[in-house]
Amino acid sequence: MKAGLHSPQTLMIRKLDSIFPLSAEERQALQGLPVQVTLFKADQDIVRIGDRPSQCCVLLEGFTQVYKLTAEGKRQIMALHVPGDIPDLQSLHLKVLDNSVATICPCTLGFIQHEDMRRVCERYPRIAAAFWRETLVDASIFREWLLNIGRREAYTRLAHFLCEFLVRLKVVGLVEDDTFDLPITQVELADAIATSNVHVNRVLQAMRANGLIQTRGTQVIVPDWERLKEEGEFDPLYLHLQQEGDA
Repeated sequence: MKAGLHSPQTLMIRKLDSIFPLSAEERQALQGLPVQVTLFKADQDIVRIGDRPSQCCVLLEGFTQVYKLTAEGKRQIMALHVPGDIPDLQSLHLKVLDNSVATICPCTLGFIQHEDMRRVCERYPRIAAAFWRETLVDASIFREWLLNIGRREAYTRLAHFLCEFLVRLKVVGLVEDDTFDLPITQVELADAIATSNVHVNRVLQAMRANGLIQTRGTQVIVPDWERLKEEGEFDPLYLHLQQEGDA
């Protein structure tokens, strides 16, 4: 289940393949991309608002957050990324970043220079289309998160959040028997689902009491997937996976 058992390119290919079928030649081209692997500590910025990066990063191990701050310093987490994701893919075309990306826990990232990404896209137009689709899926997830935090109750919000991550982690082989690792603090959960830390604690207690989830350290166990989906009003359509259906 460790992402580190796979090469940077393999994880990226597996993720892209889940939303856009790649040919053997295209997979080989992506395997040939030069990647610089770097370790990051927890709560460390990778890129910040206003940066002009010359490279993209592939998340290999751990979780990252996309966030913005108010003038008062209040944080809204706008997305979380799982291994195989490219959190700053938009920097390939948007020269100045309008959000920050930071680690949630200790992370391993693989950096690919923009010029190498552009070169493979020019040679293989379907790879460019796959990256484009990746950004469109990110936008779809943003829309779902907006609905989640704007119109659902906190209990439903958190159930939906957990459903999404079970599905996204399963795509890259990081779920076993409906159990997955989610090393995220209650403060970070609160910032992701737009509620207070105290309320997140109450919701987690209620979900455990109702048998929706079990927790063991940073592990989340889902004993009844169908019930969690129902409580979270979860439909995986917005993830646009090649094989829709359930986790």
